[in-house]
Amino acid sequence: MSVTINFSKNTSAPWQSNANMLKSTREKIQRQEERDGKIAFFETQKQNLKNQKADTIEEIAKKLEKFHTYEDEIAAAKQEYNSSQMFHILDEAEERGEQMAKAAEKYKPKTEEEQKKEAQGEAAGTDGKTDDKGVLSEIMDDMSESIDAQEGSLETTGQLSEAELQQKLSDEELQKKQQRYQSFDVRA
Repeated sequence: MSVTINFSKNTSAPWQSNANMLKSTREKIQRQEERDGKIAFFETQKQNLKNQKADTIEEIAKKLEKFHTYEDEIAAAKQEYNSSQMFHILDEAEERGEQMAKAAEKYKPKTEEEQKKEAQGEAAGTDGKTDDKGVLSEIMDDMSESIDAQEGSLETTGQLSEAELQQKLSDEELQKKQQRYQSFDVRA
């Protein structure tokens, strides 16, 4: 017949729910709880030995042997925790190193090309990180399209006066702006 004893305390401590805590720190806390559970168990067993009666020398010897076994188990639990702490320190140092490497990567200096691209993006009204055109570029494109269209219509008609051309240009620009800024909540 075999008996399995679970020494870990399954308590939810407030520090275990902290998402910012390092994985190695959570594991350390878990190992501490396991160690404390084992020690508490064997201390209780030692206390129970005091309540047992031993009348013969053989019973006293068994009781003494159990006492020493419990003491050895307590010492082994402490030694196991201490050994695991050495590895914990290495794991924690590795995790912190990884975090520092990520932070250093985030704040590393930009190349000259990246700085130029960012400055151009800021000037054009974009964030500089994408190839999207800014507001200024869109307006310039619209203007050049309308000028090209009007030049084409001027060549076909050939008889428009300068005042009529300016009026037509301003009317078309006004219509385009109104279309662009037209409310999207228009109901039919």
